[in-house]
Formats: sequence, C-alpha cells, structure tokens
Amino acid sequence: MGGHHVNHPEERTPIRERTPTRDTRDAARARRDTARHSGQPRRAAYDVLAAVEDRAAYANLLLPKLLAERSIIGRDAAFATELSYGTLRGQGTYDAVLAACSDRPVAKLDPPVRHVLRLGTHQLLATRVGAHAAVATSVDLVKSVAGPRASGYVNAVLRRVATRDLDAWLTIVAPDQKADADGNLAIRYSHPRWIVAAYRDALGDIDQAELEALLDAGNARPRVTMATFPGGPPPAQVMPAGAVAGRWSPYAFTLLSGDPYPLIASGLGAGPGASGRALARPVRRPRRQVPPARRPGRGYHRWRRPTSKAGRGRASPAPCRPRQGSTYPSACPRVREPCPHVRDARSLSPGR
Repeated sequence: MGGHHVNHPEERTPIRERTPTRDTRDAARARRDTARHSGQPRRAAYDVLAAVEDRAAYANLLLPKLLAERSIIGRDAAFATELSYGTLRGQGTYDAVLAACSDRPVAKLDPPVRHVLRLGTHQLLATRVGAHAAVATSVDLVKSVAGPRASGYVNAVLRRVATRDLDAWLTIVAPDQKADADGNLAIRYSHPRWIVAAYRDALGDIDQAELEALLDAGNARPRVTMATFPGGPPPAQVMPAGAVAGRWSPYAFTLLSGDPYPLIASGLGAGPGASGRALARPVRRPRRQVPPARRPGRGYHRWRRPTSKAGRGRASPAPCRPRQGSTYPSACPRVREPCPHVRDARSLSPGR
C-alpha cells in the first residue's frame, strides 16, 4: 500500500473551465436543429425532386400526397414545402454554384447525389438553416439514399458552397452581362436561357429593369389563397391572424404564412383559389317572362320524328320553343318565312 500515492482533494490540479467557442456553439446549434427537424421533411423533399426528374411528376400534386401519407404536418410540412419548391425554383442557379464547387459536372453525378446537393445548396444559400445543420443533415440523407461512399464528397462540396452567400456566388458564376445578357439573367434568376430569350423577343424593346422584374416575379413564393363557403361563417370570423381579405371575391382570403391544414380539416375553408370562388359565387337570376305572342304553338316550328308507325321515316312539324334574343333568323321549313327562334332550322331535319 505504501508504494501507491493517493492525491488528496487539495493536491489535485484544478481543471480549467472551458470557454465555449464559436465553433462549439455552432455545433451545438446544429445538433439542436437536427433534433428539431427530423429527416422526414428532407426525405419528402428529396422524393419530390427525384420524381420530378425521373418521371416528370408534378410537384404540386405529389408533395401533398407524400405529406398526408407520412403524417407530416405543421412546421415540418412547411419546411418540406419550402425545400421542395425552393430547390426546384433555384435549380438553375444552384447547379451553376455546384459546378464551381465540384470537380465533376453536375449532369454526370449520380441522381441521388445530385438531388441531395441541390437540397443542401438551397438550405445554405436561401434559408435560415445553419450551415452546420444543412451540411450534417445532407450527409445523413445521402447515406440513406446512396450509401456511405458518397458522404465524403457531399460534405466537401457543401462546405465549399457555405464559404459564400448567394450574391457573392452570383458575381462568380454568372456570365458577364455585356458579353452574354441572356446567360447572365438565366443564372441570376434561375430561368432557362430559352425562356429569357423568348421573353425578350415577345416583349420587344423592353427595358432591362422590366425584364429583370418579370423574371424575379416568376421566382416569388406563391401565397395560399383560401375561401369560405357561402352560407357559412364570413371570412372575418375564419381568417387567422395575418391573413388578408381577397381582392376579387367576398369569400376569399390569402394566408401570408402559416399552415392552411387546420382550416381545411375543420371544414371552415377550402383552397380553390380566389378566381374559382368568384366564379362559383351564386347569382340570383330574374325569371324570364315569355311574351304571349312568342309562346309555343303560334306558328313557330321545329322538326321531330313521328312516333307512329304510319309516319315513321318522315319528319313532321311540331311547335318550336322560342329563343329570346336570337339575332340569327333563318328560314323555317314549315311556314317558309324567317323564324327568329331557330338559328339553323335545316340542321334539325333528319339526315343532317
């Protein structure tokens, strides 16, 4: 026992308290973000991107189905929606950035790797997701869809993307505006070059600022327009906080943010759009009054087939039903005078 030395508490060397650094705080924030945002929203967005590229699926039809099947609601559903639509909107720009950060052409990458890189780039350049969280979750996603071999490549490429913001990358990857105006706009506003050229040709001598505003409007996030039902509660009682009343219909309102699912599930609102709801607005029509002189049986006729065997195969006249307001008179085959109620009486005869 005498050969072993035991340190008394007062003899122990005090441990220096560690001051949390910026990297430590970012790593902790990344872990919290990963725990808060499960892999379901990102996997749903990945499946949408894959379906759009592989089988030309419609994202707006596929995504709601995936969200319902996987029970993704609330903030996770909003996050999956932003990832899916945002990545598709910015795909042209993101591919140019990825080409600058990778030694392989984007078109020759394996499709799963390409989809994950696009999702990660959108999170880094166009969302408020932290850089560590965007990279870490993208690495986890590519491991699940493409295996662990591609994780190192995805990690390296996305770390290069995270070194600059979107504006800085655009100054690097976009062509010179004077040398290639259409190419510059195509990269900056994520539109195919042929669409930019078609806009320029269709609009003629349009100002450059107007063309840029038009392309920018094409990338704006669409707002959700909902409507109440006629006979139900008015929109003022149904609209959540922050909603705006519709412009074209008294039943419509627009959600600037939030989840429309609770309103739809409760049966208080639907989302056909303000224009559809305006067209479906009930209108009370006045009852049409037919003057006595224009009622059936006053010499206006149409052709019909007889029901008796004796007259089968021949056409017999019958009183025609008047059409008020018709301005296309034609010869009535019975009385041989202009009949203002049949547009083309000959087309009613048998065999025509």
